[in-house]
Amino acid sequence: MPEGLRGWELDKRALHRISYGVYIVCARLGERLNGQICNTVFQITSEPPVVAISINRGNFTHDCLCDLGAFSVSVLSTEAPLRFIGRFGFRCGRDFEKLTGDVSYRMGRTGAPIVLDYCVAWLECSVVGRTDLGTHTLFMGEVVDCEIVDDKTPMTYEYYHNVVKGKSPERAPTYIGQS
Repeated sequence: MPEGLRGWELDKRALHRISYGVYIVCARLGERLNGQICNTVFQITSEPPVVAISINRGNFTHDCLCDLGAFSVSVLSTEAPLRFIGRFGFRCGRDFEKLTGDVSYRMGRTGAPIVLDYCVAWLECSVVGRTDLGTHTLFMGEVVDCEIVDDKTPMTYEYYHNVVKGKSPERAPTYIGQS
C-alpha cells in the first residue's frame, strides 16, 4: 500500500453495500465430493465465458479445486432455508459429507458435483487460472456447461443477511468480526 494510506480507520460495513449473490461451489478430491457456500462469484469475460470465485485457502473446497481443476456453481434461490445453507456454509467438508442424505445433485462433465436443491441455475467450469491472494485464492474457470433450472428469484447476500438472518463465517471474504 502506498505510504500515507496506512493507518486510516475503515468502516468495513461499507463493503456490505457491494452486491453479492449466494452460491454453492462444488468440487471433489478423489472420490470425496464437497461443496461450500460462496458469495464471491462473478463473470470476467464473455467469449469464452469465464467466471471467477474466491475460496479461502484453509477450506477443504480449496483442496478439492486444486486437485480436480474444475468446479460447479449453483445459484441459490430465495427459497433456500438457513438450515440448507448452513449445511454447506458452517460445517467443514473434512469432517462432514455435505452431499449425502437428501441432497439432490448430479455429476457434471468435469467430474464436479452440481447441487440442484434450491438452485435457479448452475455453471460448470474448468479452471484456467488462479491467483494467490494470501488468505484466499481467486480461481478463474471457463464455463463448459450451464443451465437455467428454475425461474425463481436468485438469493442476494443482502437477502441472506436481512431476511434469512444469516451470518458471515470467519473464513468468508466479507467477514467483519465483532465491533
